[in-house]
Amino acid sequence: MSTSSLRRQVKNIVHNYSEAEIKVREATSNDPWGPSSSLMSEIADLTYNVVAFSEIMSMVWKRLNDHGKNWRHVYKAMTLMEYLIKTGSERVAQQCRENIYAVQTLKDFQYIDRDGKDQGVNVREKAKQLVTLLKDEERLREERIHALKTKEKMAQTSSGSLSLGSHSGGADPEQAWPQSSGEEDLQLQLALAMSKEEAEQEERLRRGDDLRLQMAIEESKREKPKPEESALMELSAVDPWGAPAAATVGSAGPSPPPTVPVPAASGPWGPAPADPWGVASPLSCPTSHPHPVCVVMQFHIVLYL
Repeated sequence: MSTSSLRRQVKNIVHNYSEAEIKVREATSNDPWGPSSSLMSEIADLTYNVVAFSEIMSMVWKRLNDHGKNWRHVYKAMTLMEYLIKTGSERVAQQCRENIYAVQTLKDFQYIDRDGKDQGVNVREKAKQLVTLLKDEERLREERIHALKTKEKMAQTSSGSLSLGSHSGGADPEQAWPQSSGEEDLQLQLALAMSKEEAEQEERLRRGDDLRLQMAIEESKREKPKPEESALMELSAVDPWGAPAAATVGSAGPSPPPTVPVPAASGPWGPAPADPWGVASPLSCPTSHPHPVCVVMQFHIVLYL
């Protein structure tokens, strides 16, 4: 918690400020950032309560009367006032018109900080804008319709609220709907602007999805095995000849056909010698135990020669 925030909390307790006054003090603090739209919306809703309205406006006028180094009090008070005029109770605009001189005097606000920067110019410009808005009733009515519709849309999106009339303590919800062709045009422009904003948001989301998809593809490419490794893995896992992978390791060609053993022919003289043609030679006789037929054949051959 910052020192300024702690100091404000102490003052809130010491002066026994109400909830509405505390919110106004927070929205118009000296912190170097503007009041949040959610906080200003809460304050605008409280202006429909008679007691809270009096407390809010009293604190706003008190902030407007500040000066010097507290120029942010003044500038933020006018920012909050403009928001309340457009979205708060109609009594806010009425009271601001009755005290418009207090705003007009701020067009001459002067303050130069230690760095030589003219911070009073921010207050002066804001005062001119407020005075112009308060003097132009037609423009104020149009600005109010536009702002109320925007606030209603935001409320429906965030909390499902149907209408801002529930905060007004009996205000007619139909006041937020168009009463003339001019109001319809304003609401149409608002709808177009919101539609454009939604389209831009969808485009940003789509670009984010495309970026995530591209990153996933790049990651997949980095994790994918090289083509040479993939080919070797496929060759080691699949044998085109249908044999198991273990049997084809180191083989560069097709597997030879299986050899079926042929039982050797056997006879009374023992197994016959192997013949590649499968036919026993008529002149071959065993040498160890010659057959009688072989002896006769050999004898005739000798006589013939």
